[in-house]
Amino acid sequence: MAFKSPKDTVTAMEGIGVAKAGLSSSRLLTLGFLAGAFIAFGALLAVVVGGGIPGIKEANPGLQKFIFGAVFPVGIMFVVIAGAELFTGNTACLMPAVLSKKAKWSGLLKNWTLSYTGNFLGSLFVAFFLAYATHLLLKDPWIGTIVGIAEGKVAQGFMPLFFKGIGCNWLVCLSVWLAVSSDNVVGKIFGLWWPIMAFVALGFEHSIANMFFIPAGMFYGANVTVGQFLFTNLLPVTLGNIIGGAFFVGTLYWYLYGERAK
Repeated sequence: MAFKSPKDTVTAMEGIGVAKAGLSSSRLLTLGFLAGAFIAFGALLAVVVGGGIPGIKEANPGLQKFIFGAVFPVGIMFVVIAGAELFTGNTACLMPAVLSKKAKWSGLLKNWTLSYTGNFLGSLFVAFFLAYATHLLLKDPWIGTIVGIAEGKVAQGFMPLFFKGIGCNWLVCLSVWLAVSSDNVVGKIFGLWWPIMAFVALGFEHSIANMFFIPAGMFYGANVTVGQFLFTNLLPVTLGNIIGGAFFVGTLYWYLYGERAK
């Protein structure tokens, strides 16, 4: 199975970063909307499948976490293979291009801002119209699952969520790195699946997924305020996601294999 070396992967990522930094605002928002919806599809599937087996959860909680995580990666597969702009992946993808001075910091900030905004809109669309308006989660055990997820995500402290955000996006961006390193679709799918499954099963925090999980739980009656959603959870998780992707993947791999490593 053909794949790129780490150095060739960083070189490829520089080209990807240049292209991402040059996208127009309208394309970024549209592709961001799609990415948010795609991640929400994976999250909804995880709730329906992983949340629909309460007996296994009680008897074998590790197995239930694995099943929940095993179906979630369908969203990132849509993002990478079909094409969309996911903020969390982009925290790493643009760093090699910027650090090599092939793209501007202004392009990076534009990409991050508009992809994040588009992701938020796409996630909310799926949460309201496809998860709530369809009544897909209206009955137990699914309503209990989504409400419990939403309430649990705002019941943690700032620092635990921050560090969970770092761990999450370290793995998410590694999955993107592995997908770029592969030269065929099957290899990309395998590269994406393992790290994404791992972060979900481990219970790490993904800002874009939470843009689905928490609002969907709120729509179904979770005892969560908008302020708790935005500031108690989303703020520390987003900051952690930025560090996990931009530093631990994008910057470190550029430092090791980019133009600086000569």
